[in-house]
Amino acid sequence: MPPSRGWPGSWAVAGLLLILVAVPAQAIDRGADGEFSKRDSSHFVLFQDVDIDQTSGLRGSRRFEQDVLETLEGAYQRADRQLGLRPQRDITVIVYDPAVFDAQFSGLFKFPAAGFYGGQIQVRGGERVSSSLIQVLHHEHVHAAFDLDVSGLTLPAWFNEGIAEWFEAGALGRSTLSRAEARRVSEAAAEGRLFSLSELSKPTFGRMGPGSARLAYAESHAFIDYLVDVHGAQKLREWIQAVVRTRDVERSARRTYRAELSILEERFRERWAPGG
Repeated sequence: MPPSRGWPGSWAVAGLLLILVAVPAQAIDRGADGEFSKRDSSHFVLFQDVDIDQTSGLRGSRRFEQDVLETLEGAYQRADRQLGLRPQRDITVIVYDPAVFDAQFSGLFKFPAAGFYGGQIQVRGGERVSSSLIQVLHHEHVHAAFDLDVSGLTLPAWFNEGIAEWFEAGALGRSTLSRAEARRVSEAAAEGRLFSLSELSKPTFGRMGPGSARLAYAESHAFIDYLVDVHGAQKLREWIQAVVRTRDVERSARRTYRAELSILEERFRERWAPGG
């Protein structure tokens, strides 16, 4: 996943980190000021402990909470419309004060993280809903929606992360890879360093080092972006809905795209090959 999201060099880490993370039960009982504020919306339960001095006003904590929930509800509607994901249970979101998040979670990953999902969406906050925070919330909502809509199924990380990355890019109107992502994938392809989908099929990229993680996120995004470019966004929605129904990523890809996943991967690699 590209850097500089949330704070310099950070990622919104995802995948179902229940495999890696057992968030302390007491975490929700302590915050920057000793307690979390709670607020509800139609589909989310928000707890936040960002150290914001004012309670009300344009830069107060209540306005911040309202803006976070509006962003999340917007992500929910987009995911329903574009991906066919519509969880029927409320999603808990915890927004931490930056210092608290850093102190509590910095040792969980081999690279800085701005957020992750492990049964709850957990993100590094700020005093306002910045473009970085919007991206993180949209990204993590995809992971939460997958977890609830295909409960108990461990999705391959390239599928889970690639779709979350693609969805995140659209949160601010970007429709394709960033220049940094494209450069990363292009250089890896030229040097024969692209991962295979099989190598990217672990449950999460959370244990990768920074360089490998950057490429893994970028390549996963690039593969989904390739499918949308060639076959259209509606086909991606159909594929996701088929996965929800059948709980089988490869069989659903074969039915949706009329090709084996291995063939789709081969065509993707041909596009990124030098001179391709």
